[in-house]
Amino acid sequence: MNGLNKEILRLALPSILANITVPLVGIVDTAVAGHLIGTEAAVAIGAISVGSMFFSLLYWNFSFLRTGTGGLTAQAYGAGDKHEVAKIFWRGMALSGLIALLVLLLQWPFLKVAVLCTQATAEVESLAAQYFSIRIWAAPATISLMTFSGWFVGMQDSVSSMWKDLIVNGVNVVASIILGRGIGGWPGLGFAGIAVGTVIAQYCGLLFCVVVCLVKYRKVLGEFHLSELRQALSRSELGPYMRLNGNLFLRAASMLGVYIGYPLIATTMGDMLLACSAVMMQLLMLFSYFTDGFAYAGEALVGRFIGARDNASMRRSVRYVFVWSMSIALMFIGLYWVGGVPVLRLLTSDPLVVQACSAFLPWLILMPPIGCAAFTFDGVFLGATASKPLRDSCIWAFVAFLAVWFLLKWLFLNAGAQNAAGDPAAIISDPIGDLPLHLLMVAYFAHLLVRTVWLALSWKTIRMKGSSEA
Repeated sequence: MNGLNKEILRLALPSILANITVPLVGIVDTAVAGHLIGTEAAVAIGAISVGSMFFSLLYWNFSFLRTGTGGLTAQAYGAGDKHEVAKIFWRGMALSGLIALLVLLLQWPFLKVAVLCTQATAEVESLAAQYFSIRIWAAPATISLMTFSGWFVGMQDSVSSMWKDLIVNGVNVVASIILGRGIGGWPGLGFAGIAVGTVIAQYCGLLFCVVVCLVKYRKVLGEFHLSELRQALSRSELGPYMRLNGNLFLRAASMLGVYIGYPLIATTMGDMLLACSAVMMQLLMLFSYFTDGFAYAGEALVGRFIGARDNASMRRSVRYVFVWSMSIALMFIGLYWVGGVPVLRLLTSDPLVVQACSAFLPWLILMPPIGCAAFTFDGVFLGATASKPLRDSCIWAFVAFLAVWFLLKWLFLNAGAQNAAGDPAAIISDPIGDLPLHLLMVAYFAHLLVRTVWLALSWKTIRMKGSSEA
């Protein structure tokens, strides 16, 4: 194995190890909700889906704090500019603090508007609002961790990033189980315990990152004096940074449209199909967390080689990253083929939910080949800070998602099918009953295909400078 492949694995494997725990959090939250005594499984699972959707709607708007920070830091690292590396960190942390304060101040009106946009049942909306009102207090930690994540990637430090994610996700799993279901003779907090566990986990992750910076990066971060922060946040210096992040913001907003649109549309299908949509998304995204490990490696290496002005190594790293990523895709095709139903039984003990979800398992086979290139290209383009192709690909992917959904809905759905969607028995016995969610899956995969094709055609625009104008 050559040196570049070893470097890819050094960066990717810790990320993959940490990412394995990411779907575990969602799976455990779903499983705890699905097994709560005194709460209908479909309602509780649907509430977790809707509550998580609220936070996706909120936090994805600020994902540029991670995506913008990673590529810029990697390029400064490759160029050996310690002052710029430190400035990127402190500027990102200052913006994180301001955004977190704004989020906390606007939490109540945001929740009211978000609830109005859903068409879930009153029981689901009530539990989802309870979940949001507790978990929102993790906002300062959650938003700051976006900057830490991007900065660690740019510093080629996959180990610190790995431990940060392991701590956050590990604490989340343990705390959610204990606080949700109780321990010993203590009955726990029930549904509210799932949200409290998430809050505790986020602050544990933040504490770890602060310790890492104090111990490992104290000298590096000292290259930039906080007295310089005002200049770093001035219009002259912030302008180029915000233009880059403006494109990434639009990219995030477009992706948000898809990942919010998916559960939002599912809320119109009744509690059973809403629960099925939540379970299927957890399983669909399981693959992406493995591929993202190589996407992060691509982001770190592309940015570093661009900063070092080593075009040959940059292009070679992209080729190698794609070979590794496609290998993961082939592995997961086999895994999804044989392991679908057993995993469903781990997520819920409700036989109606398991039986209803079984009809959608074939969609899992399509996820690796269609999603692999899209996720890997994301890392490559982020490392190059080529934000325009990323922006455009996601905008058109969102358009494709909506166009395919509404076209298929117009062609295939009728009032009878929509009425059947609210009846669990009809969903299982009537092939028309589960058709709405099948059509939604088609729309979801259409958006992935558009992202892949657009970025593949745009790859030739990446140049050595890797600017946001690429």
